[in-house]
Parts: sequence; structure tokens; C-alpha cells
Amino acid sequence: MALELGEKLKAAFTENLNLKFIAFVLALLLYSLFHGAQDAQRTMTVNLVALMPPESADRVLVSSMPPSVRLTLRGSRSALDDLHSDDIGYLQIDVHLGSERRVTLDPGMVHVPPSVRVEQIDPPAIDLVWEDRVTRDVPIQVSVVGTPAPGFVVKGVPQADPATVRVRGPKSEVLVLQHVRADPFDVSGLTEGSFPRHLAIDRPTGRVLPDLATQSVLVTAEITREVVERPFVKIPVAVVGQAKGKSQPNEVDVRLVCPPEILRALRPEQVVPKATVHSTAASGSESVAIEVGVEGCEAHTTPSSVVVRW
Repeated sequence: MALELGEKLKAAFTENLNLKFIAFVLALLLYSLFHGAQDAQRTMTVNLVALMPPESADRVLVSSMPPSVRLTLRGSRSALDDLHSDDIGYLQIDVHLGSERRVTLDPGMVHVPPSVRVEQIDPPAIDLVWEDRVTRDVPIQVSVVGTPAPGFVVKGVPQADPATVRVRGPKSEVLVLQHVRADPFDVSGLTEGSFPRHLAIDRPTGRVLPDLATQSVLVTAEITREVVERPFVKIPVAVVGQAKGKSQPNEVDVRLVCPPEILRALRPEQVVPKATVHSTAASGSESVAIEVGVEGCEAHTTPSSVVVRW
């Protein structure tokens, strides 16, 4: 019994094999045709291209624009399966006037095969914000990094030549821009002198652009010896040239500006304000400038002169 059943099953698979194969192929073909003709839906992303205003219009788009949009497509399954982004290309919008506030994306703007239609575009519209483009000169700011050689300091602020750079961009950004930065000036190990260097200009943030002709700036840093100040109060005035001369006032305040190493070694008795009388008359009076001779130091006296009587 089992043997007969096995023979029947074998015959069912092997008899008329060619006819069965043809029937199988026809079934696959019919399934493929029926399945491919079914209505289907597909989403696809395409690039968004905008026709912007010319430079001469001086209009700037300050709102963001999506780089691409999402399409919802409907058509036969076979047509959608064969469709690629390159077949559609890109979606172009025309905003060359620089005054459009809202652009609606219409399915008719997308080129697709006749058997495919665009059901939806996401986003369906784009809101735009425009500003006038303005030009303005702003100062160049230079910062200092590093430390000069011991005993030396940077004198003042490094000077840029030119001192300003012309920038252009949206009005709201250009008018609030305080400065444009140059690369930091490295003063490491420098001693006394003047040091010019060409430094690159950093691009401002946002949509502001510097003048393309000004990519770098000449910056000069002055390095001088480090100095400190020390006051000496109510120092007696020494009258020179007249032994009997008396000064009015007879005391002055002295302020010395010196390198630190000189000032540290200076003793108060070395600070002697002098009033030198050049007159040889037996008696009289004369207004005389005060002199303080401390080598390597700059002296300032208050008052700067006294009246000597003899």
C-alpha cells in the first residue's frame, strides 16, 4: 500500500514536467503583471534650488531654507520601483526679486513620468525673510598671546594698518558688529623694539563677509622695558649755585618711573631734587626748575619749579 502511494506521488511530480514548468512560468508572469499594475505610494527626497537675487539688488535672505523637500508620489508599483531621484532632478523656486515672503510649492513644479503623480510636497510652503545688504567699515581688533622676555612688556595695544576693514552683509548683523578680529600676535620671548607682522583676518560670524581684498593686515607691536612707579613725598630741595639760597617751597614730591631692578636697589637718600641758580648777583630771587638725577629713571616733581631767594 505504501509503495503504491509513493509511486503515485512520484508520478504527480514527474509526469508532464514540461507542461508543469510552462504553467509555473505563466503563473509568475501573471502575478508580476497584476502586482505591478497595482496602485502604490512612495516617498522620495529631491534637492531644492532657489534662483536668488543678483548681487546688485543688495538683498539678503536671512531666514533658513531647506536644502531638500520630501515628495509623496502615487502611481503603478512598477513605475514607482523604476523611478530614481535623478529622473526627477531638483525642484527650483524663483525668488530673484528679493521681496517674496512666502513661496508655495505646487506639485506642478515637479517633473515626473506620466504614470506617476505628486500627491504632496513637504513642506508645502516656505516662509522667507529678507534684509537689505549694507556696507560698513569696522575696527580690526588684535589680541596678544605669550609673554615677552623677562624685564620687557608690550607697550600699549598692537596697531593694525589699515585700522579698519570693510564688511558687508545683512543690515541687522552689520550695524551691531563691533570689530573684526585678526589672528593673535605672539610676543613670546621678544625684547625691546618694534615688531611688524602680517596677520590673517578672521571671518565674522553669521552672514557678514569682510572685503575680499583685505585677507590680512599689518600689525605692529611695541616692546619696551618694564617700568614701575614709586612716589617720594616731601623731599627737601637742594639749592645749587647760591650758598645762601632758600627755596619756596623748600620741599617737593618726586615720582620716579624706573625699571623694577633699578627701583628695588634705590635708597631714599639717593633721590635729591636740585634747584640750580645761574645768577651771580649778590642778592635776588629766581624761578628755577627742579631736576632729579637718577640714572635710568624718569622723574616727575610736584611742583615742577620753585622760587629761590638769596
